[in-house]
Amino acid sequence: MSASLTSLAPSGGCAAKYPAARLEELLRGFVPAEAENLLVGLAPSDDAAVYKLDDERALVFTLDFFPPLVDDPALFGRIAATNALNDVFAMGGSPLLALSIAAFPESLPNETLAAIFGAADEQVRAAGAILAGGHTLRDDEPKYGLAVVGTVHPDGFWAKSGAQPGDALFLTKPLGTGMLLHAAREGRRHEEGLAAATEAMTALNGDAADALRPFEPNAVTDVTGFGLLGHAHEMAERSGVRIELDAAALPFFPGALEQAEAGIRTGGDRRNRDFAGPHVEADGLTEAQVALAYDPQTAGGLLVSLPADKGAVLLATFADRGLFIAQVGRVADGAGVALA
Repeated sequence: MSASLTSLAPSGGCAAKYPAARLEELLRGFVPAEAENLLVGLAPSDDAAVYKLDDERALVFTLDFFPPLVDDPALFGRIAATNALNDVFAMGGSPLLALSIAAFPESLPNETLAAIFGAADEQVRAAGAILAGGHTLRDDEPKYGLAVVGTVHPDGFWAKSGAQPGDALFLTKPLGTGMLLHAAREGRRHEEGLAAATEAMTALNGDAADALRPFEPNAVTDVTGFGLLGHAHEMAERSGVRIELDAAALPFFPGALEQAEAGIRTGGDRRNRDFAGPHVEADGLTEAQVALAYDPQTAGGLLVSLPADKGAVLLATFADRGLFIAQVGRVADGAGVALA
């Protein structure tokens, strides 16, 4: 088959997520399960579900899959696996077991599918887990991802609902994956930016989570399809606080701002604005800066809220380990998200 993977999908990666605003409305009709040991479910929802087994162990369970965002099948499999595994790391857990979720046209060569599965298996192993099987359907639009089970101490998981006034906010990967990938599909490739974004999208958040764990953060989430502002809105709303982001401190991949200034936007941009926009103040900023804050990320970094007096040591710890981190804002009394 000569067609590229991305030509078979109208959108790829986390930009293909269902609109967050409609998803909230849909899930509002579900009655949360009344289970004593369900520590995290739909009320409120988080990056993964958490179920207590006993006083020492809880399961972390998540799934994530999407259409291809790159043409290289091995790279697609690696990014998709990273994105799913990172949900477990965002909850403070350790991946244990994964199953493939796959849908492919029958016309795709076996070599293409084998490359996707093989790269995903390598990434699962790198995360310390086992890829033990899965389920594959016929579909004209390719899709791949994982269902992942991990473990965490019942008192040690991280939720996005615990941010406290006085906390500092940190981000462990730059922004702009959606912008750069979409620009490339439109013939505006920025090679340095794409290389940096690709490296980040295949970087598991396990090392960042390990460095963060001793600091006992108040709230953590990973920044993916709803963009920085969408995930910041979720953290602010569920924590009952106001999140103030420093636009000048936001880290971007090389070329991302240039693409935003050229008018490049993904389909996820509008959906993310519909979701978070009514709760966001972004006065005095350029449209390009705002667009990057709404840009849907794939396998993005952790957004971390922890007491400000721990910030300097956290930054030094990440630097000592050669890990990226940027201080991007603060948590205050009030509601909503401010980007200034």
